[in-house]
Amino acid sequence: MNEIKTQFTTREGVYKLLTHSEYSRPNRVPFNSQGSNPVKVSFVNVNDQSGNGDRVCFNVGRELYFYIYKGVRKAADLSKPIDKRIYKGTQPTCHDFNPLTATAESVSLLVGFSAGQVQLIDPIKKETSKLFNEERLIDKTRVTCVRWVPGSESLFLVAHSTGSMYLYNVENTCGTTPPNYQLLKQGENYAVHTCKSKSARNPLLRWTVGEGALNEFAFSPDGKFLACASQDGFLRVFGFDAAELHGTMKSYFGGLLCVCWSPDGQYIVAGGEDDLVTVWSFSDCRVIARGHGHKSWVSVVAFDHCTTSVEDGDLPAEFSGSDEEFHEQIHFGGGRDRANSAQSRLSKRNSTDGRPVSVTYRFGSVGQDTQLCLWDLTEDILFPHLPLSRTRTHTNVMSATSSPAAGTAAPTCTSGTNGNSTLTTLQPHRGQYTQQSHEQQQHHLLLHHNNTTTTTTNTTTKGSNSIIDSTFIATGVSKFATLSLHDSRKERHEKDHKRNHSMGHINSKSSDKLNQLSSSRTAKADAAKTLGTTLCPRMEEVPLLEPLVCKKIAHERLTVLIFLEDCLVTACQEGFVCTWARPGKVVSDRPVVDSVM
Repeated sequence: MNEIKTQFTTREGVYKLLTHSEYSRPNRVPFNSQGSNPVKVSFVNVNDQSGNGDRVCFNVGRELYFYIYKGVRKAADLSKPIDKRIYKGTQPTCHDFNPLTATAESVSLLVGFSAGQVQLIDPIKKETSKLFNEERLIDKTRVTCVRWVPGSESLFLVAHSTGSMYLYNVENTCGTTPPNYQLLKQGENYAVHTCKSKSARNPLLRWTVGEGALNEFAFSPDGKFLACASQDGFLRVFGFDAAELHGTMKSYFGGLLCVCWSPDGQYIVAGGEDDLVTVWSFSDCRVIARGHGHKSWVSVVAFDHCTTSVEDGDLPAEFSGSDEEFHEQIHFGGGRDRANSAQSRLSKRNSTDGRPVSVTYRFGSVGQDTQLCLWDLTEDILFPHLPLSRTRTHTNVMSATSSPAAGTAAPTCTSGTNGNSTLTTLQPHRGQYTQQSHEQQQHHLLLHHNNTTTTTTNTTTKGSNSIIDSTFIATGVSKFATLSLHDSRKERHEKDHKRNHSMGHINSKSSDKLNQLSSSRTAKADAAKTLGTTLCPRMEEVPLLEPLVCKKIAHERLTVLIFLEDCLVTACQEGFVCTWARPGKVVSDRPVVDSVM
């Protein structure tokens, strides 16, 4: 049962592990991962005319490697890294390439570190361009996530374990003194400050989001929205330019560790310490499904843009705008609003057309249980009141009336004329429940049920002008003072979650732990206030997905899942980056030895 799998089967065919395409440290010796930061992997395509345009970067302990990635085409040559760096006194924690500036001669790679610094390097030229937060005057804590701002060659966003995010410009310095901040915008459990300075310096903005670490953030496909997964268990979705809160969601319990967007920007999936994957509707601002297949914390979630599909007789769905539309927005100062024409046909069908469509969103997740899970999100979940399609996937709908259909009465986020944005939470529909597993019954003992409905008011400033564009105005500080500021902070939510509280560690013999959970912290009472609302529906109030595939694929906890055109890539804490060929994509002269399924 504990045998590691080297292949698995889905409806589209067999995925196979290509052992000769494994990337790791040159000696291939498993890395002693105790006390080290998670292994992360980043890809970029440099448009190389030779056909080997993909480049891969990964960190293992104190080391950072940069290779030509040959994927399913050729075996990996670990003896010839393009660049290798070993750091002293700190470890790389995350990294991100800028796809806009990547060429065969030069790439821009951001690397975040455990001591709080961010380095900009060019591993092709083997140059170190700049070091940000070098003196740790901006933030002294670990960098949890770093991303280039979509459509920009110079702006990037950095999150830290303090719960703060900072917006940088590569052209600016960080200064020799700690930055002074002025409040720009404030809402429920978040605030945005601008840096007060006579001359341009970093950071341009500081975001303070939630309680505890901000574990990961992700930009929407059009770059307009930002989803943040925090240790306090909340998913918060912001309009990035105006720093306005669009909507929130609460984990079943524990912190959220990872987040991703669907290719059309209509759905967000988050995972974390409740061992669940949670699907949240961007347009309805509500949870539409949960998935249970992992036995420990979920570390990465990702959508498969190649397998996600819509079949309705129309032209193929456009998941993003055209290249012309995208490149028109590269110059950040010229405005980042993109035309609504870039929305996919799929999103329009979701919101305006009542005819049944055959929709399948494929996403995956990996966790500390060393398992890979693949999930299909189909129209019987997205449109529960429409006729089902001919094919149904592994979906266990717990409630006969689990959720309202898209377009019916559901909580929405709208901005009023007075500048106040209100999210009204409605009590979910209730129905007759056919069955409830032993594990789900234990789940309900963790928290007190509370049937009250709540109304959450998000505070925003009047209008929707971009606060980011304002930071480029030299006299912008005086303009910031004219913005109306509201203080609507409410009490904080639950603290950090202990690992042995996760679903996979609760069994019939753990009554003592359950008693401790029910009476230990006042934070549990705070969590109970959200249970049963649209922030955090009860388990029986939303459909429960079962994984299409759930396979143990590593010896150590998994930290990476990336979907590419001809393969998917995983990595574990031992430092092995594995390539899984999609069905029919194996290009190799070497046989692949597969374990018994």
